[in-house]
Amino acid sequence: MIYVYIGIIVVLFGGIYALSNMGGDSKLYGMPLNDLNPATRALLDDPNYQNIILPDELDKRIADKEDFFAYMFSSTCQYCKATTPHLVPLAQELNVDLPMFNVLEFPTYQTKMNIEYTPTLVYFQDGVEVDRLEGGIREEGMTAGHTIDDYRAFFEKYAGAETP
Repeated sequence: MIYVYIGIIVVLFGGIYALSNMGGDSKLYGMPLNDLNPATRALLDDPNYQNIILPDELDKRIADKEDFFAYMFSSTCQYCKATTPHLVPLAQELNVDLPMFNVLEFPTYQTKMNIEYTPTLVYFQDGVEVDRLEGGIREEGMTAGHTIDDYRAFFEKYAGAETP
């Protein structure tokens, strides 16, 4: 009878362990899914949020004095969610590599990169920020925000300087 109780206890603890580790690791963020904000977990399968850049890679590109764009967003930002579905296809159309940095998951970078608003599209030349476009796409009936042509002009302004 004691072996039955021990067996039940072992099965229960094994089940608890399996349930607590069910999430696994996020390949995009390199951390356990349970450590990600629920809003970020909701975007993991969204095709518009697959070109994630992590802090180490961002720092390396800056240190290596690369020319590149970076899209700073937050997975809880309504303006980011409205802008990204327009911006990603535009970047693809223009053959622009657009790494995306989630400041919600790496909040120290919000200060480090001086990000006041999300989304913010930043252009780095020789590893130094030279320009940015802050705020999201202008929604119908609003005067604030940017048009898709504003984003196109921003990308084209640096065409040829950035190597995809």
